[in-house]
Amino acid sequence: MSSATGSPADSLPQAEERDWRTPAELIALGATWGGSFLFMRVAANDFGPFPMVATRLLFGSAILLPLLWRARRSIHLSHVWKMLLVGALSAAIPFSLFAWGAERAPAGIGAIANSTTVLFAALIAFMFFGEKIGTRKAIALVAGFVGVVILVSGHVAGDNIAPAALAAVAASLCYGIAANLIKRYLSDLPPTAVAAGSLLAALILVAPLALLTWPHTPIPAKSWICVVALGVLSTGLGYAFYFRLIQRIGAPRAATATYLVPLFGVGWGWLFLGEALSPSMAIAGAIILGSVIFSQKSKG
Repeated sequence: MSSATGSPADSLPQAEERDWRTPAELIALGATWGGSFLFMRVAANDFGPFPMVATRLLFGSAILLPLLWRARRSIHLSHVWKMLLVGALSAAIPFSLFAWGAERAPAGIGAIANSTTVLFAALIAFMFFGEKIGTRKAIALVAGFVGVVILVSGHVAGDNIAPAALAAVAASLCYGIAANLIKRYLSDLPPTAVAAGSLLAALILVAPLALLTWPHTPIPAKSWICVVALGVLSTGLGYAFYFRLIQRIGAPRAATATYLVPLFGVGWGWLFLGEALSPSMAIAGAIILGSVIFSQKSKG
């Protein structure tokens, strides 16, 4: 970590370095998270939702386990129960919903719906924790949910994508609830330890369902590669990379990586799977992403 007491002359080279490094890292993170929807789309039918999620969590939590071990002295029994709840809402349930949706709709559907997480987090904070929502966020919420309606009502190649879109929106709602719980009940732990503990807790919750529904037929190598990449890259390294960015540039700037997820999710689906961007997806994506960016802009 750089010292906060250095002179302006000392800090200038670091600032210049961050000028190019931060955007590059944000783009890399957006590309990695956007790739998760591609990986799920490829592997979902061969694995099924729960086995795919459990395998993803296994590899993801293994990557972050050293961070949890490092913070072990800070973790008490009360934290364990909180992590189980957060693990359910931040990983076990939303990952399963996204996986279920990936069997039924293009990768871009989940990626676009995922953008509503920021809006749901603001809405939950307003409804249950007394946070002021403000005119700007209220307008953004209305616009964002108009985008959701458009997304849910759309069709791709003649198929009704409403069930998959609704599952993805429900997953984003879970993310929004979890974000508020983490902020209020686990803020006394290092963020990386919370991420690692939540993933491990989610694995414990999903593992029995995965064993009960494990496929009876051999899973193709391509699907295994995708799920391992989903766990290692999009989950384990993605989370670690994200929290590293938070420590260096702050949470608001690091969160801008999520703006890129729909673009990469749709782009990877088009590039590798030949999935078309339907008019309803394009309109919904523009409205949802625009509303999220608008909600995050500072006043004046």
